[in-house]
Amino acid sequence: MADNLQEQLYQNIRSGLLAGRFQPGQRLKIRDLAAQWGTSPMPVRAALQRLVAEGVLEGEQQRSVRVPSMTRERYENIFQVRLALEGLAVELATPSLTRDDLALLRDCVQRMDVAIETRQVQDYLNANSQFHLHLYGACGNPVLMRSIESLWLQIGPFFNRLFTGADLSLRLNDFHEDAFAAIEAGDAKGARQAMEQDLLYFARFLLNLLALEQGEV
Repeated sequence: MADNLQEQLYQNIRSGLLAGRFQPGQRLKIRDLAAQWGTSPMPVRAALQRLVAEGVLEGEQQRSVRVPSMTRERYENIFQVRLALEGLAVELATPSLTRDDLALLRDCVQRMDVAIETRQVQDYLNANSQFHLHLYGACGNPVLMRSIESLWLQIGPFFNRLFTGADLSLRLNDFHEDAFAAIEAGDAKGARQAMEQDLLYFARFLLNLLALEQGEV
């Protein structure tokens, strides 16, 4: 029972990281999380320690745990690998998608449109992570999928910064719509290209933001 609870809490925190529910540099307080989920601190601590061991979270003094901060160099390193792996996953996944998969992806695109119009940041991030990770999950390569999820756990918290520029929000869904149109047409290479354009467009924005914050511009 205790192991099941720990696993559930681990998955909850992991899902939160993937969907950008935590901020870079944010300290995760064991007692607050335990109160949020109505449990004792012990299984929460064990779940957090597991994520620290995996390199997803950082342990600090006094048993504190935090989401790693993002630097320009770290983002560039993660992005280079994401571009290669996620493009490959889209190309592999496209021919394997079922009608149910297409319906879910279409729903995600629609939810992202609504979230952008209403400025609901977390709704957008939830639909965004579901769109990407469900699509990649159809690639049929578990090694590739584990690598992608590992990178998303590191980058997910930083996706909140996409909403710092009002002008940028208008384009947040353009490439998803292009990718979905290619997927529906069975155009695997076109879907890959659209997804790579999505990653490249927002990488430029986020890298410029980090450069400004670090006084490099």
